[in-house]
Amino acid sequence: MQGFFQFLADNPYILLFFTVGMAVVVGKFSIKGYGLGMVAAAIVVGAALATWASTYGVKLQLDNFAKSLFYYLFMYGVGLRVGPAFFNALKKDGITFTILAVVCSVLGLALVVIMSKVLTLPPGAAGGVLAGSQTMSAAIGTAEMAVEQGAYKIPPGQTADKIAAMIALGYGVTYIWGTVGIILICKYLPRWWGVDARKAAKDYEAQHGVKNVDDTTLTGYRGGSLRAYRLENPSTSGMSIARFRESHPQYRIANVMRGDDMLGASPDLVLQTGDVVVLGGRLDQMTANIGLIGTEVPDARALNIPLDQAEILVTNKEFVDKPLNTFRKEGFAGQVEISQLQRSGEAIPFGPETTVQRLDVLFVTGLKDAVNAAAAKLGKVARASTSTDLLTLSGGMVLGLLIGKINVPVGDFSVGLGNAGGLLLSGILVSSIVSRLRFFGSTPNAARNILEDLGLVTFIAIVGINAGASLLEQLTGAIALKIFIAGFVASTIPPLITWALGYHVFKVNPAVLMGGVAGSRSHSGPAREAAKEIDSSVPWVGFPVGYAISGVLYTVFGYFAMVLSQ
Repeated sequence: MQGFFQFLADNPYILLFFTVGMAVVVGKFSIKGYGLGMVAAAIVVGAALATWASTYGVKLQLDNFAKSLFYYLFMYGVGLRVGPAFFNALKKDGITFTILAVVCSVLGLALVVIMSKVLTLPPGAAGGVLAGSQTMSAAIGTAEMAVEQGAYKIPPGQTADKIAAMIALGYGVTYIWGTVGIILICKYLPRWWGVDARKAAKDYEAQHGVKNVDDTTLTGYRGGSLRAYRLENPSTSGMSIARFRESHPQYRIANVMRGDDMLGASPDLVLQTGDVVVLGGRLDQMTANIGLIGTEVPDARALNIPLDQAEILVTNKEFVDKPLNTFRKEGFAGQVEISQLQRSGEAIPFGPETTVQRLDVLFVTGLKDAVNAAAAKLGKVARASTSTDLLTLSGGMVLGLLIGKINVPVGDFSVGLGNAGGLLLSGILVSSIVSRLRFFGSTPNAARNILEDLGLVTFIAIVGINAGASLLEQLTGAIALKIFIAGFVASTIPPLITWALGYHVFKVNPAVLMGGVAGSRSHSGPAREAAKEIDSSVPWVGFPVGYAISGVLYTVFGYFAMVLSQ
């Protein structure tokens, strides 16, 4: 094995991506649905390889430049993801979930600091416990930043490498309960509280018209339909399209073919017996008046009507705080179908009574003219794109790095956001501006996910590799137990208090609050398990705002956990 480890030591790029690849493999293993995931697996695999190699006298070490680069890419990607939600959370509809997220995050930080002092944890452990117990891997980077900037004073007899190793150890020991614990809490809290969350979800669905959705995104059901009929009904023949619309507002005539001629759908066009009429509307309405026009025909030419799909950013104040069913009065009604509604960058369940908020994104499909009309009425349209605006990406990262250079003197050291904090702030600003303007800065979800996923798992892998050699010197059973207890307390108590506050003080629907608590811990897994537990997608309604706020706070709190634990 010595030859193998020496080969890895001599080829750092192979070492890096071998570790990342093994982390992905290990992260896929689970017991009854619970596993490390690739990010936590990265630090375990990296530390294990480095520790194993050290027993053969081989030191595995990777360049700090690569570690910083991937972490910076990750932080900018996080900023791009949470940007619109971060500022939207400050509006009235997001205030409740913002408060819950702040309370949960601050309690988590406070308990980490308190337990670190009570249990006299080794130097550096607090940063790792914060990152692991709150399942916020990015906090490892800000914890290390506190050491680099001098805000955390390295105690005598310690080195920066030993501190980094203890950060990694604290993270690894507390991450598993941090993940499993919050899932169990969000899943079973209503039951422990004597609340019927399943009934609360059904009540919410009935009140807001939100239908339950399962895990699949593909279904044979289509709410809208476009069909062709040969006009045979004498009571309809002789009507103009405008008059037909007045008599039957639930339908839209999209095209008329007379013989071989395509006549379109002008309002003053008069329908004649024998015309092939293309009719659009909701599926339930299309099957409600059989015979209104005549026999359905499979006419490919008549049905060859341009369709379009687009993302519409809601900016028109006329439609803000209005339920979706008010759109039925608009001219495009019956010609477009909403397939998804995103709020704060997250898809949420929706129905006819769902209230539209400013900067919501509606994913619509329908007749091209109708899609354009809907976009003009509601706000701005954005066509789906797979390309990334690299100019905006580069400019945003330069801006973030410049912001990171701003430091404020505090005592005998200076404090600033640092490169990571600057990039996080820059990403938030850029994505917020792009979400409002939509004509530049395209960063598709797949591209952003690469920044986040590859950036974080690679950074964590390097942390594990570089810390591994020092772990054997510091790890004892007593230290590991103390770290686990600190993480258990910091992970378990804040969600319980957050739930009590949301349920008893803010009177949030229990099913929605399950997702709100998950969002306050910036973890999508609990929201998914809560939705499965009560067989409803309602928990996702409360998830997005808290997810954005707590994601930023927990990341920054890695720095404060180190400073306050001294």
